Amino acid sequence: MVTPDKRMFCASSLTAIDGVCHGFFTRQGGVSGGIYASLNCGPGSRDDAASVVENRARVAEILGVEPGRLLSVSQKHGATAVIAKKPWDAGKAPEADAIVTTTPGLAVGVLTADCAPVLFCDDDARVVGAAHAGWRGALSGIVEATVAAMVELGAKPERISAVIGPAISQKAYEVGSEYLERFLAEEPESSAFFITDEGSGEPHFDLSGYVGERLARAGVGAIADLGLCTYCEETRLFSYRRSQHRGENDYGRQISAILLA
Repeated sequence: MVTPDKRMFCASSLTAIDGVCHGFFTRQGGVSGGIYASLNCGPGSRDDAASVVENRARVAEILGVEPGRLLSVSQKHGATAVIAKKPWDAGKAPEADAIVTTTPGLAVGVLTADCAPVLFCDDDARVVGAAHAGWRGALSGIVEATVAAMVELGAKPERISAVIGPAISQKAYEVGSEYLERFLAEEPESSAFFITDEGSGEPHFDLSGYVGERLARAGVGAIADLGLCTYCEETRLFSYRRSQHRGENDYGRQISAILLA
């Protein structure tokens, strides 16, 4: 569901958990202009740095934390999950693609612009997490790494509720035959997540479906998918692929975050 102010989407399964705040933020409600309009939260973009700082401060305010307690990582499309116990120094975010924590008032988040953001919570153990799952990260095991890090903090997979946020849809995700061959060489049983487009004859990949499958394999007890396409939702979401199709030289990033209040 989308909140009334249109600045974020929320999942009913996470909203129902007492003492947990979360949001899959949109591109609306920020101060950036041009191709970054307006809630670009990506420090790695070429956007004005002060605008990104202000945008992230606005997200932090909505979540009810100080700006320095909204954490993200230097994402590498890999399978590394880190445990956050306190804020890290500005400019010193670790290289990883997921963050988990048991620290109240510490918002953990990931940046996306077609890849799938996944938010996690084990209410009994009071552990939350956020993962950035592109196809490379999903294939290499970022979902399982996130669950393992949560288990290290006392979670149990069967108690975890996970939600897949806005990501590029299969309809929009044409990948090419080389991609298909590479993917199936590593995981032959994943062919069900590819279809052939009748018009172009090229394969299309179901990223969110595949991430959901990896969540199921990891034993996650409750899995939901918001079913929102970054490529299609131009007014609400940034999309790397859409920016490439338009010949733009960069793109904005939306943030998805969760915390124990």
